Amino acid sequence: MTYTTRVDGSDQRDTRQETLYRKIGRRLLPLLMVCYVFAALDRVNIGFAKLQMSEDIGISEAVYGLGAGIFFIGYALFEVPSNLMLARIGTRKTIVRIMLLWGLTSTGMMFVHDTTSFLILRFLLGVFEAGFAPGIIFYLSYWYPPARLAAPMALFMLAGPISSVIGGPVSTWIMTGLDGAWGLAGWHWMFALEGVPTILLGLVVWRTLADSPAQARWLSAEEKALVARDIDTGQNPHGRHQFRQVLRDPRVYGLALSYFFLISGMYAMIFWLPTILSDSGVESITAVGLYSALPYAAAIVVMVVLSRRSDRRGERRLHSAVPAIVAAAAMTVAAFTTDQLAVALTAIVISTACSWGSYAVFWSMPSSYLSGTAAAGGIALINSIGLFGGFVSPTLLGYLKEATGGDLAGLLVLVGMLLAGGIGIAATRLPARNH
Repeated sequence: MTYTTRVDGSDQRDTRQETLYRKIGRRLLPLLMVCYVFAALDRVNIGFAKLQMSEDIGISEAVYGLGAGIFFIGYALFEVPSNLMLARIGTRKTIVRIMLLWGLTSTGMMFVHDTTSFLILRFLLGVFEAGFAPGIIFYLSYWYPPARLAAPMALFMLAGPISSVIGGPVSTWIMTGLDGAWGLAGWHWMFALEGVPTILLGLVVWRTLADSPAQARWLSAEEKALVARDIDTGQNPHGRHQFRQVLRDPRVYGLALSYFFLISGMYAMIFWLPTILSDSGVESITAVGLYSALPYAAAIVVMVVLSRRSDRRGERRLHSAVPAIVAAAAMTVAAFTTDQLAVALTAIVISTACSWGSYAVFWSMPSSYLSGTAAAGGIALINSIGLFGGFVSPTLLGYLKEATGGDLAGLLVLVGMLLAGGIGIAATRLPARNH
């Protein structure tokens, strides 16, 4: 199509682009977000189940911490192979396989009866879910050019805090309302009712998801060409395009190490917040669920604001680093005020919201830097290394809590991890791309 003037042509093109990307967002993001809500819920609802199941099956604080974290060992071991396979066989087949297997395993958690079955099923849950989140991150890079990626990425990742906003009250309601029904404990019902929807969603994905814009029947030929041109124009000429290049790139490992520390702080809080609230004097399981939702409600707002501001300014590094450092400062306050529920909870809300905001913007950095087969493997590599933090920090908190009898030592470890993550992100400078 030929434009008569630069101004008119630019305006017309921008209008067409905005309309197109809103259309893509309406078609893809709601389904992907719902799927991720259950992915996040199925991995973290163990924090609420612990309030009942610890006594029922006889697991210690240290064993719980190990079980919460061992999920990430299975996840990390199988994540890179899963994402490399996704690049070969397509998103739809990969995501459906992941969702069916993790849904069955999550539902199977209702049959946990001792320490061994608890640890085995948590490990398998990580194995089967491996590749889901980084697979979707890679998938979104098919549909959005780097300059537009932070906002849809953050909308997808909103599923994490959304799952905690609704997951806390819903999980604790199931645990209290159905406790004893048909001879099953409340935590049995929670795993069953929160695992089965994942299986059903996998079938929806199979019927509706297109592997790429080129295969989307709901896009016109002109729209497909516009997406392809935008993504090709936005590729970083200084970036990495082959997976073997990624394995030798110090910037990738800098991002991965920073992500490790950021995830360490985030997941330790996710898994231990119900216990911390209980230790702070919140006795009702229902109240624990409601209080647990507050930090994640704040996180939703911060993620949207930061990601949009990051896209508007075209700046990623400081938009991710500064919130992580603020999260560390807020967690310091929480660590020393656990006997003052209002102060500690306020600090936890700020820390959680900022860490999730940092996380949302972070993923637009490797997605803009990597392309080609490097994007699939590189994103998975960064996530795999980072997710070891999801194993280390909950496990470490469990041992520290058991050894000291309190939460202070563990929370101070979280402060150090969040601070290290923020400093690491600030220090990792990626080459500028063409606009």
